[in-house]
Amino acid sequence: MCTCDNSGAVSGSCYPSSLTDEMWEIVRPLLPVRDLRKGGGVRKYADRLVLDSIFYLLRSGCQWRMLPHDLMPFDGAHRWFTKWRKDGTWDRIHDALRRRVRVEAGRDPEPSAAVIDAQTIKSSEGGEARGFDAGKRTTGRNRHVLVDTMGLLLVAVTSASVQDRAGGRTVLARLAAGFRTVGLVWADGGYANSVDSTLLSWARDALDIVVEIVKRTDDTKGFKVLPRRWVVERTFGWLVRNRRLARDYERLTATSEAMIKVAMIRLMLVRLAGQPARWSHEPHRKTARANTAEDLIAA
Repeated sequence: MCTCDNSGAVSGSCYPSSLTDEMWEIVRPLLPVRDLRKGGGVRKYADRLVLDSIFYLLRSGCQWRMLPHDLMPFDGAHRWFTKWRKDGTWDRIHDALRRRVRVEAGRDPEPSAAVIDAQTIKSSEGGEARGFDAGKRTTGRNRHVLVDTMGLLLVAVTSASVQDRAGGRTVLARLAAGFRTVGLVWADGGYANSVDSTLLSWARDALDIVVEIVKRTDDTKGFKVLPRRWVVERTFGWLVRNRRLARDYERLTATSEAMIKVAMIRLMLVRLAGQPARWSHEPHRKTARANTAEDLIAA
């Protein structure tokens, strides 16, 4: 159990999912500033502990009610997560970090090309927009995502049994509304085939976006890395490393989309801080073993 004193919520907790000081300094200016003129009592828990609690739930996959007692109370953490989802705080933080990551990589802040794909994920026993994917024989939701050429998230839409072509229209429409600089999108064969290729003409005429299909060759057997498409597949791999996203536990699709953005926020914070992802306690165990050896030698 963490032994840090988080009662004042000044410092971060000791969990591997928690913010480091470098990560905190990056995200702190992006958090909403409280207007003291509107009144209200003194906050017992500060923003850093709020983020540490949400990141713990995201990475561990636990229930809200099972958050450790040395973090924030579960009802308060859930309330702040929902508040920031509704007022657009997660969106603003995510977009600001994505621009910064792109600039530091020597790219323009806004992308000019993107990659689209969908991932079928099992859901829990209830919730909205839950359906059956006949192709993969899975009951759950489809995650339709659009990423830039670096694999950073641009648009995420969570639906039920919606096929790629129908879901693609929703994702592309949101892309056109938010990113006027994108003129080229790569997709797989599920978004256009010999039966229905209207998505390509619709995107070109209505949105001024060229959708290019990247197909597998007929003689390809087994797994093969395909140009451009591997970028979005890697993003799916990043997401499911967080146990909360390995299965869709949320009852609302809006909550599912927000949780995806929270996962990308943490990933970009780790990258901007220049730190390895701390997914285990192995460094702490190595330090403890080294200290034990030194104590034995000294004795």
